Amino acid sequence: MTSTDSTTTDGGVAPSEIESRVVKKVARRLIPFLILLYFVNYLDRTNIAFAKLTMSADLGMTETMFGLASGLFFVGYLLFEVPSNLALHRFGARLWIARIMLTWGILAAALAFVPNVGSLYFLRILLGIAEAGFFPGVLLYLTFWFPKKYRVRLMGLFLLTLPLSSALGAPLSAAIIQYGDGLFGLAGWRVMYLIEGLPAVILAFVVWFYLTDRPADAKWLTLEERTWLMKSMDDEEKELGDAGHQSAGKTLRDPRVIGFGLVYFGITYGLYALSFFLPSIVAGFKQTFNTDFSLVETGLIVAVPYAIGAVAMVLWSRHSDKTGERMWHVAAPTLLGAVSIPIALYLDSPFTVMIAVSLTAVGVLCALPVFWYLPTTFLTGASAAAGIAMINSIGNASGFGAPYITGWLTDVTGNAKAGLWVVGAVMLCAAILVVALAKRSSKTAQI
Repeated sequence: MTSTDSTTTDGGVAPSEIESRVVKKVARRLIPFLILLYFVNYLDRTNIAFAKLTMSADLGMTETMFGLASGLFFVGYLLFEVPSNLALHRFGARLWIARIMLTWGILAAALAFVPNVGSLYFLRILLGIAEAGFFPGVLLYLTFWFPKKYRVRLMGLFLLTLPLSSALGAPLSAAIIQYGDGLFGLAGWRVMYLIEGLPAVILAFVVWFYLTDRPADAKWLTLEERTWLMKSMDDEEKELGDAGHQSAGKTLRDPRVIGFGLVYFGITYGLYALSFFLPSIVAGFKQTFNTDFSLVETGLIVAVPYAIGAVAMVLWSRHSDKTGERMWHVAAPTLLGAVSIPIALYLDSPFTVMIAVSLTAVGVLCALPVFWYLPTTFLTGASAAAGIAMINSIGNASGFGAPYITGWLTDVTGNAKAGLWVVGAVMLCAAILVVALAKRSSKTAQI
């Protein structure tokens, strides 16, 4: 019996020798590099959370002003997301991702020199415009290279960057602020912006020489490997039929695209609430529980939920691929996040608060890689470029809403409890909606 006739332990057909070889070869070539790019990307997007710990006093920022500064990034980001992804589809990932990284790296480093809050607002908007299209562009890029059945686990590996960038970036950012204070005559938070912005500029040039746009151009694969991969991807595209090739305009009006965008909004609402306010919550333990943590200690504590979430994300993604079930692998962890986050600040010790926050991180991070499998089951080609970008745009509107609403409610009420209840409610709606979408859509029901 040949390898193509054998079966796996879960009842599926085992991959052929060439399939296994090609997928592993492409994964080793692309996934670690894309993880590095996204690490730098997400760190530059969210390091304002640590800058806040000393920047607020220097610039005279209230909680509402910080929330606005955090959220304004997503104004430009949302406006240019779909055009940017269509440009990537037209001009190729190598050129467009390099352009994105170069412009965002320059602007991220320029945050080191803002003289006032108004300048911070302006540069955050420009940073969002510069970065628009990176994340959905990478998601689209992965659909060019990997057959559908491998995407959840590989998406899980790529999205592992989210917890890693927080787990590693939190102590890194805190250490730069604490120990870099006075370097180049700049405050510690300014040094952090400068140092963490420069890697994107350097990597922009690496992208140009390292990435390959399509399997047909992959000289690092043998002719046999390229032929197999191109045929496999073409066959999958044909299976989608005309539904996967609808116009970009029709795709943007597709109820499934809008529905999944709203689900993503709910999941990322929890993600951004954690990303932008968890350092402040830990710093607030000093007043609530009479603790006294340094900036570096705060960074290490913030890293814990993301480290736990990273392990859970990998295991959950593999479990989804093994069972072939998708809907509940999105809904269940989203529900976990919805239940755990509102009660976090009602607990009576830093330890129990961090347990609840860790459960929220696990819920958000486990839902994300499985979620991004769902749109690729009915979108391909230019419609995939438009649809994935549209879903990401709707979802990332939470990047403005979560920090601004949470900051505003903190100023109004004097604590973060009301804001966290809103986070829980929004995530609960997302969990319900993804189930409803799956029940109503025959395509979704089959995944």
